[in-house]
Amino acid sequence: MKSNFLCYALVLLFFVFPQFNYAFQMMHNGSKKTSAINLTKGNFQKIYSSPLPEEINFCGESVPLNQPDVRERLDRELLVNTYWQSNMMLLIKRANKYFPVLEKILVEEKIPEDFKYLVAIESGFLNVISSKGAKGFWQLMRGTAREYGLEVNSNVDERYHLEKATRVACRYLQKAKDRFGSWTLAAAAYNRGMYGIDRELKRQQVDTYYDLLLGSETQRYVFRILAVKLIMSQPFSYGFVLEKKDLYTTPLVRKVGVDSAITNIATFSKKMGINYKTLKLYNPWLLENHLNNKSRKYYEIAIPSEKER
Repeated sequence: MKSNFLCYALVLLFFVFPQFNYAFQMMHNGSKKTSAINLTKGNFQKIYSSPLPEEINFCGESVPLNQPDVRERLDRELLVNTYWQSNMMLLIKRANKYFPVLEKILVEEKIPEDFKYLVAIESGFLNVISSKGAKGFWQLMRGTAREYGLEVNSNVDERYHLEKATRVACRYLQKAKDRFGSWTLAAAAYNRGMYGIDRELKRQQVDTYYDLLLGSETQRYVFRILAVKLIMSQPFSYGFVLEKKDLYTTPLVRKVGVDSAITNIATFSKKMGINYKTLKLYNPWLLENHLNNKSRKYYEIAIPSEKER
């Protein structure tokens, strides 16, 4: 009985499941090499390695691609970001919407333009919250945000205010650059903290990011920025094909000044000719359905133009 059952099972596998039959033959014949990608006859996708540049810089600082580990680290991030196609496609689309805002402030604050790519890897141009409580496009911690003058409480969280948060990030990056003398180390410090980078530089007796041995996240951090920079600067070279109509655009807004409390934001929205959802989308720093403003602070609330509604 057992013998007959085994025969029936093998027949079923070989004739009802032809892919198993094919895989079994390939394993049985040790002289032939195959992979899972070849199991469907004659119709498979070719996977290519992402091209590495001959040279690249971050904020004008040369990346030592002559070092094998540096080349491998950049190669890893290029492959990860190139072949996570849906994520990169969204980043390229969103970048067209937010880069104009970021570039303007970076120029005004005298921070290199390459830092706009830091936002892409930090948040994907979304107001996300990290497991450690960092928030907004720039992933600012509560303490850092308050230290640099942002309002953070249960009613207002200016880490979600793109323009204000960007200026705070610029001030932090400039302070890190002044401390370490390098924009590359400033970028690493944005992830690891200035104290953490300073401690490791002294402990390991080196003076560049590329000579430091760091935890996995910070070890990859600058290379993730570089990979996104390479792909976004020349998307077609990495297989991303987009037309102008595919890209998201920067909305036109007007700013309404407020220096008193707003008792009901839904009612306020209607007076502005929009609904509650739209006002919150354009002003994510307003957390509740009211604005306390006991101190009569001056705020500017973004209202979309007629064509954006």
